[in-house]
Amino acid sequence: MKGLMFGVHLAVCGLAAVTATQALAQEKLIKGNVRVVIGSTSTGGDTYQNASIIAEELAKKLGVNVKVDAVGTSAAFRALARGANGNTLMFFHDQSYLGNLYGIRGYDDIFTEYKVGPMVSINPGDAFLTPKNSPYQTVEDIIDAVGQDKQVRVAIQPGGVSEIGYSALKNAVILTHPDKEGNLVAVNTGSQADKNQLLFDGQADLIHGSVQANEQYTRLPANDQKAMSFAWLMARQGTLAQANEEGFGETNREALLGFAEPNISVTLNGRDSFTFDKEFFFIYNKNIKPEIVGYIDQALAEIYAEGQVQQSFKQNFFIPNFMPAAESEQYLKEKAGQYKKIIQAIQ
Repeated sequence: MKGLMFGVHLAVCGLAAVTATQALAQEKLIKGNVRVVIGSTSTGGDTYQNASIIAEELAKKLGVNVKVDAVGTSAAFRALARGANGNTLMFFHDQSYLGNLYGIRGYDDIFTEYKVGPMVSINPGDAFLTPKNSPYQTVEDIIDAVGQDKQVRVAIQPGGVSEIGYSALKNAVILTHPDKEGNLVAVNTGSQADKNQLLFDGQADLIHGSVQANEQYTRLPANDQKAMSFAWLMARQGTLAQANEEGFGETNREALLGFAEPNISVTLNGRDSFTFDKEFFFIYNKNIKPEIVGYIDQALAEIYAEGQVQQSFKQNFFIPNFMPAAESEQYLKEKAGQYKKIIQAIQ
């Protein structure tokens, strides 16, 4: 998969930014208030956090009011379909196309029904966790247990980034322990709180979570009902390595790298390990004017060239990763194609 390119983009875009700031301020291709709808109803999750960081910078750069609105996926797509003037933008992550690949109702093909906009950041903390007193301390332990006819229950949210991790585990079982994949059982649920509760109640052996949402539970003593351990971080090693050295909470970057590839391996094809970077990007109305696309690209290029937004992302354990709209769309199409193969392999 294509590597991170934000450093190259900044170097190139920075040349144009020196002379473009004044022109941007004068153009005003977007006027009035801008509503950024996100594919989540949570104002405490990573989608809202990433959207808020970039919205604040866009507001200052474009000289407009920008409001982040946590309306959920279906409502966000409906809002986006109603306007092409740049005053309504959608901000979401890989679930926007994964939902369609999984056939989840309400998820259209973003590459045909909408216009994919620029990428801005990555959450390297996408994780799976077990109870701290579990006999399974890593997903490798779980794959082996499934191969020995032990049933393992995995709490996920259907159609999203949690299900692609579950699909990767099932694919690895098929490759290493043929005909045993039925022992890996999805427990479909909703919010992070719901997944956590299933683990607390002993109704799941493995849950999808994140460093940001679950690190606090990994600090609890093993005899605490809520105590968890990281079993796998899906991010590429090169992505996670860009996080601040202090990591998140009381878990430093070095410790977190121990839960990612190559230290934890979930085979993709018998040779390579599966990895997944949860990436955040804008989505536009299909009929948005090209000059508005370019206008926002230029604004973001200037923001990243100035360097402050990178610090804001990293302080919250996110990785800045700017790609302008055209490159972002091509990159995400290729990424979607790769994960489509995994989904098809387990069906």
